Parts: sequence; C-alpha cells; structure tokens
Amino acid sequence: MVLPIKSFSLRSGQRIMASVAFLAVALALPVSSNEQLSGTSNDKRPNVVIILVDDAGLTDFAPFGGEARMPAIQTLADRGIKFSNYHTSPLCAPSRAMLLTGIDNHRTGIATIPEVLTHNQVGQPGYSMFLEPGVRTLAERLKTAGYGTYMTGKWHLGSGKKDLPNSHGFDRSFALDASGADNWEQKPYMGYYDFAPWYEDGRPADLPEDFYSSKFIVDRMIRYLDANNQSDRRQPFFSYLAFQAIHIPVQAPREITDSYNGVYDQGWHRLRQARHQRAIALGLIAPHTPLAKMPAGSRDWSNLPAEERALYARSMQVQAAMLESMDSHIGRFVEYLDARGELDNTLFIVTSDNGPEPTNPIEISGMGTWMSLNGYDYQLDNLGEKGSMVAIGPEWANASASPLNMFKFYVAEGGIRVPLIIAGPTIESQNWQPAIAMVTDITPTVLDYLDVRDRHQGVAITGRSMMPLLEGSASAIYADDEAIGIEVSGNSALIKGDYKLSRNTPPHGDNIWRLYNLAEDPGESKDLRALQPEQFDLLMEDYSNYEREFGVIPPALGFDYMIQTRSNSIKKLLHNNWRSLALSAAAISILFLLVIQGIRRRRQGPAQSIERPIAR
Repeated sequence: MVLPIKSFSLRSGQRIMASVAFLAVALALPVSSNEQLSGTSNDKRPNVVIILVDDAGLTDFAPFGGEARMPAIQTLADRGIKFSNYHTSPLCAPSRAMLLTGIDNHRTGIATIPEVLTHNQVGQPGYSMFLEPGVRTLAERLKTAGYGTYMTGKWHLGSGKKDLPNSHGFDRSFALDASGADNWEQKPYMGYYDFAPWYEDGRPADLPEDFYSSKFIVDRMIRYLDANNQSDRRQPFFSYLAFQAIHIPVQAPREITDSYNGVYDQGWHRLRQARHQRAIALGLIAPHTPLAKMPAGSRDWSNLPAEERALYARSMQVQAAMLESMDSHIGRFVEYLDARGELDNTLFIVTSDNGPEPTNPIEISGMGTWMSLNGYDYQLDNLGEKGSMVAIGPEWANASASPLNMFKFYVAEGGIRVPLIIAGPTIESQNWQPAIAMVTDITPTVLDYLDVRDRHQGVAITGRSMMPLLEGSASAIYADDEAIGIEVSGNSALIKGDYKLSRNTPPHGDNIWRLYNLAEDPGESKDLRALQPEQFDLLMEDYSNYEREFGVIPPALGFDYMIQTRSNSIKKLLHNNWRSLALSAAAISILFLLVIQGIRRRRQGPAQSIERPIAR
C-alpha cells in the first residue's frame, strides 16, 4: 500500500504563532482544579498515536533491515527519526507499564509478568501485577489536558475491575488482558489461560466472526475516532494501538505467507549474516560491529531433516506475513487520518515491547495434548491459518535480533534493544539517532512535546524527555556517568556510558555477570570482566544501588522462566477449575467404589439357597 507523501514539518514561525494562539485560547478558558482543558472547535493541538508491536527484534522492521514488506512504517521512518540505541525491558508487561507511565517497572506494580512470578515475590510492593495507586498513565495525564483517549489491543496490566484501561484514563478501549491470544478466534494460546479475556470499556466482550487481530485493532480504533469526530468540537486524541503481531501464535493470511516462499529456505545462519550486513549498509550499526554468537544449544540448519527445515522456513514466512499484514492495516489507519485532515497534525511513535520470542510451545512437555484439546495443530499445510500454533523458536529469534545477542526474556541486547521510530509535526527527518534512550522516556517525551504539565501528585516519573534529541539541541539525554538499571525476573543489567553489566538466567543464560563495551561491541561478543575488573566493580556497585533504590526482589533460587511458567500454569488451571475437578474426582471415586463392589459380588458368586425341611 502506497501512503500519501506529506511533509510533517512546520516552519518555526508557524509553530510559535500556533503556540501563541493556543495559549491565548487556554488563558481565556476556565481551568478546573484538575487542570482539565475542555476541547474547542479551534483546538489545534497535535494528536498522538503510539503503535506498539509485540516481540519484534531490532532488525525485524523493514527500515531496520527486515525482509517483510512494510511501506506504512517505512514511510513514517523516512519522515521522522529512527533510534538505533533504544532500550526497553525483556518482557511485555513491564515494558508496557513503563511505556504508559514513564516509571520504572518496580514502582508501577508490574515488576515482571504474572506467568513467571515466584512465590517470594507474591504480594510484595511492586509485584502486585496491576498498576498500583498513584501510578498515572499517559492516558490519564492527557485526558486531564483535554484529549480524547483510546486504546485497542493488548493490555496485560491487570484484569480486575479497577485494573483495565477504562480505569486508567482511556475514554474507550477494547483490550486483551493476557500475554497473548489467538489471532483468528477468541481462544487462549497457552494453558495459563482458560479463555481469551477481551474487554470493551471494562466489560467482557466477544469478538466478531471475521476477527483477525491486526484488522480488528485498527477497525475498532477507527470506530472510536469516528464517534469522537462527530461531536461539534474538535478534540485532539491519543490513540494507543497495541498489536498482537508478532506474538505467539504467529498467524497470517495464506496468500501473504505464500508470497515469501523461498525467502527463508537457507536457514537461520544465513539470515543472521544477511541482516548483519544489511544493518551495516543501512548505518544501523558501525561497519566494525562483530556478529553475536548463536546461543549454546542452537541447532545446525544443515543437519536438520528436510521436513523440519520446511516447517521452520514456513514458520518464518508466517512471521514476515504477519508483519506485512499488520503494516497494511497501519497503512489503512494512516490513510484514514489523512482523509480526516489529521495526518499532518499527528505525532507517531512506533516501537516494540521487547525482543523476539524464543519459546517454541511445540517443544514443551504436555503442550501437544493441550493443543489437541484446544483445537491447535502444527502442520505444514496449515501454518499461520486458523487452528495453527506457530512459533519461530530460539534460532530464528536470534536471527531476528541480529547482530545482537539473544532475545526476549533476557537483558542481552537482543532482548532489550528494539526499533523506535518517532515522526510528527516539527520533527525534522533524520537518518539514525545513536543516543541511548529508554522505554520510560516515551511518556515524558510526549508530555514535553505537547507542553502538558500535570501537577497531580503521585509516583514520580523516572524517565526523561527525548525532546532535545528530536529538536537536535543535544546529542544525548543521559550523561556518561549516569547509571541506567534494568531488571525483570532476575535478568539484570546496568548501562553506564559505553559500558553494560548484565546477568541472564537459565535456560539460555547461566546467571554469570559479564561486562561489555556496547559502543565497540553491541553484539556482546567479548566479556571484559577479567580485563577491566575495576570497571566491573564500579558497575556492580551501581547495580546494587539500583536494586535497593527500586525495591528489586530477585526470583527464588533456581529460577527458569520455562519451568516457572509451567508451574504457574498448573496452579492457575487448578485454581480456575477446582470445582469441576472436585466434582470429577468425586464422580471417579464413586465409579471406582461401584466397580470394586461389583467385583466383590462376582467373586462371591450367586447367593446359595438354603433348603429347609418341610414341616409335615
């Protein structure tokens, strides 16, 4: 889909005049105690659109070197700024909490995800698994400032009545409160969930018969904006589109999947190398950047049977198709804004919540039985379509983050360095922005860009504005001597200047602390701990300070996210179904007793009649 090419830029004089005009209007309006600004017909403040992709690696987006056709995102990238050193958390819910609040995950209540929560973390501050009191979202802050606020897609920030989007500042929302779900039907994708929990404005909701996640997320957002547009006043809006693409199950229309036939037939080793070279050619990384090693235990593509190679290649085709399909619906949304005359007055932020997903459910013990019971298969002729369970696995995930190390769940660069694109009015097109930026910087950047000053008391924002980078007035927003901590479920990192300290847990990590120079080695191929022990000790001290300041509670000893997920899934299954399980157990017990009784009767034989003497 070809998008209308328009310029976002405004001459500085126009921007100043627009600001003066808005200030005059604002001063003339009555302001309530919560600083609510009522919308007016001449309210020309910019709209904000945040597009969050699920599990996309650094080089998955087309502008960052991926194979998928993504003209909509490519156009936004060409108009704006691409960040090459943007970091998030290694797991979805903490990233989403930080993105929407600007606050470190341990202070939001979403320090990790419920699927991997360990017993020593349950009930602890920061580990409630919902946004805690005093944590204000970007939607709440913008609603106070007079914006219409809308959300469609994945939420995953708490499912109680007070935990859904409608209780956190969104005027309208259609939200999935789970780590994922099927993209064609309303059903769960893993045993932790017994249904796919979709909610509209806080109430349980059903999906339409023709549901496909990317299409529906855009359709419903357009419906909400249409309703807003029918009012007699122009109200600027904040739209948060949180796509399921490309989370497990990876699913896409067959015709798009077929269009990638042959693209991945050479395997993951070849793809890693190709993306590494494209990243260099695009300027995403420096020419001297070494390619990260494949994780221990990675399979050699050439040693796989032909049938397995066909399955794995097709799985990666489905992922590319899912990205393309998502992009086509983003293109529809952009065209919709253009038809409304809003495109040139909209700030776009496009990013991913974390790196690529390494888990392959097919290889998890017991998953085959669960899939059969829930209508899933993993067959070559059905991959990506309704009823299919598709995942790319650790080797493709590593290639999706090439040239970086590892993937989702881990604080290696492949798990936390992801694409970020920002485009909008007054933002001049740049090629690459190399300054480090964090997911917590999104909310303060939007507030600064819109000149929104929310005086509401609450948990303080820990991120900072990227406006100096967007305006070109500074080359960095973090000084070289500032320490930036990241931690989720024992996967721990600290970035300070060019250096990074990190520790990754099993099964792909080994709990060993390592030291890297990211400026020279973003692929983390050379551990400097033994060569620079003083630097290592300094960063270890900084990380200890971070743990204390933010209340980090490491998981229980022996933590392995796959084992913990399986354990928590079993516990939740028992909790959700204890009544039916108890009834089933009782029925089985009764049946067992009846069978035993019958066996005893048969062993005793027929009752013997006693001949009595006949009275004469």
